[in-house]
This record gives sequence, structure tokens and C-alpha cells, in this order.
Amino acid sequence: MSEKVKDAVAAEAKTTRILVQEIVMSGAYLYPFKGIFFFATHKDLWRPFIARAGRTITLGVGVTSAMFFFTYVPQMAIMAFTNGPLAAISAAILVLSESSAITNVLSRSFLVEDALIDTFDGTLVARDQEPLVAQGREIKSRSGGRDAMARLGKIFTRPLARMHPRALLRALIILPLNLIPVVGTALYVFVQGKRAGPGFHARYFQLKGWNSTQREEWVNNNRAAYTGLGMAAFLLEMVPFASMVFSFTNTVGAALWAADLEKATK
Repeated sequence: MSEKVKDAVAAEAKTTRILVQEIVMSGAYLYPFKGIFFFATHKDLWRPFIARAGRTITLGVGVTSAMFFFTYVPQMAIMAFTNGPLAAISAAILVLSESSAITNVLSRSFLVEDALIDTFDGTLVARDQEPLVAQGREIKSRSGGRDAMARLGKIFTRPLARMHPRALLRALIILPLNLIPVVGTALYVFVQGKRAGPGFHARYFQLKGWNSTQREEWVNNNRAAYTGLGMAAFLLEMVPFASMVFSFTNTVGAALWAADLEKATK
């Protein structure tokens, strides 16, 4: 029995090592950071974010306040056994990260869906991918010095469906992993990144006109890349009080990757 356990552990370690190597080789994890720079240097992409900022900040303050009121003391008590005198600080950081995650799930589901679609499409237009975007919405002419966002017209398709309540439930269920120092947080980021990665290209798949089988095949063939993208994006969105900004820059990064994929196929 001990030999079987050792073989299973060795096989799992090998699989994990190969996956990590594939994630690194893909380079997709760099796109969320490219998205930050592109977003910062293209002010026209700020408009959808600014339009939703007030409601999102209100939601974030409400969620964070509730999380501190109901969960800070219990989590600090648990972390006292693993973090000792640093439990108060560690618990505060953990609650802030949890609040960011919950705020991001709720805001994506109910507040910023349309804004993220506009940001994704606007980034593609800025990268000269008008024919692709035209599969899902009207594209206005360049006359009058219109910027990328101003050229976006009526939308035809809305692929970013509202998140199902089960998604929020899953996020809440695995939050306790963060109570395990280092390893637990790494596992939490991996699980969330693997789940969330393909979702950043939901709009891309829609614009390509792919059915569920084509999407699934593409994601399976690029699983490591999407996991890397999702992990990097999720890490940024865990930053307290900045998660909503990063959700927009992550969307920009995902669109930049889509633009590069389109150029690579031509």
C-alpha cells in the first residue's frame, strides 16, 4: 500500500511539474500585466470603468464592512494557531482578499457586464481587429477622429451571461483554503485561475462564432495557457480596494491576447 501511495504522489508531482512548465512556456500569464499598461496609455478605454465606478465602490464598501463585522474575529481566532502574534494582521489581509473576491463576483454578475464587453471590444478595435468585432456589433467609421470606444455601435450579441449563484457559492466554499499559510493560498489561486481563465475569452469565442464543442476543444488544447492567464488575473483581482480596476485591465489583457491570436492565424 505504501508503494502505491508513493507512486501516486510521484505521478501527481510529475503532472504538476509539467503543468507549471506549460503555464510558463505559454506566456499567457503576462497578458494581465500588458493589459495594465495598455489601459493606462489609452484613456478612451477608461470611460466604461468610470461610468460604473460609483456603484462598484459602494458595493465594495458594503461587502468589506460586512465581512469584517461577521468574519474577522472568527478567522483571527483560527489563525492564532498558525500565525501566532501576527494573526490579527494576517486575518485582516485575508478578509480584505475575501471581500475583493466576493465584490468582483457580484459586480461582474450585476453591475459591469456591459462595460466589460465594451472594454473588450474597444481594445480589439484599438488593435485593428474591426472585422472580428463587427461579428458582434456595429462598427462606426473613423470619420471625425473617433477613438476606439467612440467607434463602438449597437451590440448584436451578449455572451457574458450573468454568473450563476452556484459560482458565488463555489467561491465561498473554497475561501477557507486561505486559512492554510502559503500552500492553501497557492491552491486557492490555482483552483480559481483554472476555473476563471477561459471566461476571459467568452466574448472572443462569441465573436468567432464558435459553438460549445469548438470552445471546449480550444480550451482543452490551451488549458495551461488559460490557467496561467486566470491565475495572474485572479491574483491582481485579490488586491484589496483595487479589484474592480484590475477586472477592467484583465479584460484588456485578454483582448490583447485575442488580437495576437488573430494575427498569428493570418
